[in-house]
Amino acid sequence: MEKAVVEAIIREKFVALAPVMDERTRRRWAATEANALGHSGQTLVARATGMSRSTLHLGLRELERDVAPALAPGPRVRRRGAGRKALTERDPTLVAALETLVEPTSRGDPQSPLRWTCMRVRQLATALHRQGHTVERQTVAHLLAALGYSWQAHRKTKEGPSHPDRNAQFADINTRVRAFQKRGYPVVSVETNKKELVGDFKNGGQEWRPQGQPAQVRVDDFVDADWGNAIPDGVYDQAATRGWVHVGVDHDTAALAVESLRRWWEHMGSQRYPRAPALLMTADGGGSNGSRSRLWKVALQQLANDMGLRMAVGHFPPGTSNWNTIEHRMFSHMSMNWRGRPLISHEVMVNLIAKTTTQQGLTIKAALDTGRSPRGIKGTDQEFEKVKLKHAKFHGEWNYTIMPMLSSK
Repeated sequence: MEKAVVEAIIREKFVALAPVMDERTRRRWAATEANALGHSGQTLVARATGMSRSTLHLGLRELERDVAPALAPGPRVRRRGAGRKALTERDPTLVAALETLVEPTSRGDPQSPLRWTCMRVRQLATALHRQGHTVERQTVAHLLAALGYSWQAHRKTKEGPSHPDRNAQFADINTRVRAFQKRGYPVVSVETNKKELVGDFKNGGQEWRPQGQPAQVRVDDFVDADWGNAIPDGVYDQAATRGWVHVGVDHDTAALAVESLRRWWEHMGSQRYPRAPALLMTADGGGSNGSRSRLWKVALQQLANDMGLRMAVGHFPPGTSNWNTIEHRMFSHMSMNWRGRPLISHEVMVNLIAKTTTQQGLTIKAALDTGRSPRGIKGTDQEFEKVKLKHAKFHGEWNYTIMPMLSSK
């Protein structure tokens, strides 16, 4: 008989008998079944019943020694209060200490149960030991699972060499974000999403339509000369769960990225933070708003002057763009909202973005920008010298503040 069939039979028996068996009877019955099956019996029974191998081994030892019941028959097989207390009961601060270690370097959508961390359980156990907690790596793994973390394979997360100060930079950004939010200052995540083809092109995914009537799209994905591309540039307010998407039609440049910030401030930010003296933004290490872009800093200086705000910036280290908050809290939901639908025009795209919502209360405003943003423009030496750039002590090339200049009028 095949193992799958045997396993199914054992499972059926267990489901039928489990309600009328106490834990001692269950492990003895399981041990008896494992003995009867011979080779691989323990594995099959453990898989079918969900019992641990240690429980089965205890049942086997009891059968070998013919251990008589030590307690009177009845539903309770342990004295009240018997058994070892859970580690989290003996050490109430353990879970909080683990979350503190993991949170600054956690990936994935915090609104979703699927999160993961790049830190190994051995590293976490060692760090907890240093803090005075007695815990083994396997217990750390169980606690992470209870907190909603899962061990996942690598998938498009490594985009470049890992910097030795990568984790330290995440911790620094986390500290600065908390400090700004504690004062009630705005903290935004900024990024440009991938270009989208506009026209009757195939868009991955499915949608509900009358049976046998799928949307007709082009065979080839060549840019339509009339419609061209669309470039969604986004700003996500981390405290308010609100987003702004500025849809450009020309090129992904620093000018477009800063214009998106300007529009967000005019339409959303200034109403929510009317008295804020400073703004913190988290951004990728490269691209139009990268840490090495001169034009990005020159354009930010003009924006700081116009808004009268200190522009604090924290760039993610190289190869970690997918960790940007806006990716998981806004852009991913936008993509899901239009999956399976051809983006036949810029207006359709803007409307779909604006209708993106989540159960956690995400709302997005969107607008189309038909202006030109030509490539190849770089900030000149004279323009860059006028930027009031204040570098942080820790990796000033990633962490800096642009101070506004008072008008001479």
